[in-house]
Amino acid sequence: MINPILIAGPGFVALIGAEYLYGRIRGRNTYRLNDALNALAMGTMSQLMPLLVSLGVYALVLRLVPWRWPTDHVWVWIVALLFYDLCYYWFHRISHERSLFWASHVAHHQSERYNLSTALRQTSTGFLGFVFYLPMALAGVPLEMFAVVGLIDLYYQYWIHTEHVGKLGWFDRVFASPSNHRVHHAVNDRYVDKNYGGLLIVWDRLFGTFVEEHDEDPTVFGTRAPLRSWNPLWANAEVYAAMLGDAWRARRWRDKAYILIARTGWRPADVAERWPKPAFDIRRAEYDPPLSRAVGGYCLVQSLVLIGLALYLLTIAASLGTGARWAAVACLFAGFTSLGWLMEGRRFAPWLELVRLAASGLVAFWWLPEPRVVLGICVASAIGWIITWRLPSTPSDAASENAAS
Repeated sequence: MINPILIAGPGFVALIGAEYLYGRIRGRNTYRLNDALNALAMGTMSQLMPLLVSLGVYALVLRLVPWRWPTDHVWVWIVALLFYDLCYYWFHRISHERSLFWASHVAHHQSERYNLSTALRQTSTGFLGFVFYLPMALAGVPLEMFAVVGLIDLYYQYWIHTEHVGKLGWFDRVFASPSNHRVHHAVNDRYVDKNYGGLLIVWDRLFGTFVEEHDEDPTVFGTRAPLRSWNPLWANAEVYAAMLGDAWRARRWRDKAYILIARTGWRPADVAERWPKPAFDIRRAEYDPPLSRAVGGYCLVQSLVLIGLALYLLTIAASLGTGARWAAVACLFAGFTSLGWLMEGRRFAPWLELVRLAASGLVAFWWLPEPRVVLGICVASAIGWIITWRLPSTPSDAASENAAS
């Protein structure tokens, strides 16, 4: 079976380019290069994780149930889609309301921009989400039906991550829409933890979590504890690290255990008193370290190369052994992390990038069935690295070059 990401992925990237051009033409560009590349890196990494960890719990539970839904009636597929969307609503809601689930989901909300690339910014640690879909297995929804309606629900949500579509009247009252989902990504007081629906916004209206977007309260995006990093590994780990830190510092064992199931934002009283967090400031400046044209161009090209290699890996993964898969994924993760450090302006990053290119070439030579292709890419990349760091490193204007405004 062809991985659907191999089909949809190039289309997603093309639509990102189209939205960028549209924003430039209309004088309302919602992209910054560093932010968009970071989102693409995290989306690619999230698709590589199943190569390392495969749970298959849904299929196991389904085997325990003797009945199955018929697949030859359209109305059954519609009911299955609505069933999935209801399960998604509660999964999404709990992912905001409980610390352990928020630690995984936070990756999707860290961007301080809101555009189609934000939709691709996904977690690599969402291993517990299957629990919320087990009612579908117990109800006898066949695995292929579950997979198809899940993809429909997921792909639908791509287009609602945009600022270029305003309110849509009656549509906003029934479906998740750009206006409704902008609210969901906002950190404004009235918008926090609202509008969880994936396909339908009806669930939010039924369960009391709906809020309409207000023109007098423009949406501000991101998280209340900003990430301030382009390191995709840290983006996935930051809340887990904070939870572990609080658990280590807490004096009472009950507090150490409760952190895992506490409401998001809860901290042991003694920890909060000794290690207070900065107050939330909605007027904070966006994280946007200076980025030269040369380094920005290098990171753009390398990001596209890594995404292409990831798609290639997904096509050949079945023919690779466990060690080869782990080595290839590790190289790709290292590549995205290295580019993140380059965009942060870390002094060690250029030299680490050169080491990364050499290591990737060695892995390709030893593990992959077509090492010459990847080796050629690594050599070309190294030449690009040399050329890039011989160019003037004058930072570009943040408003124009990084597509702010």
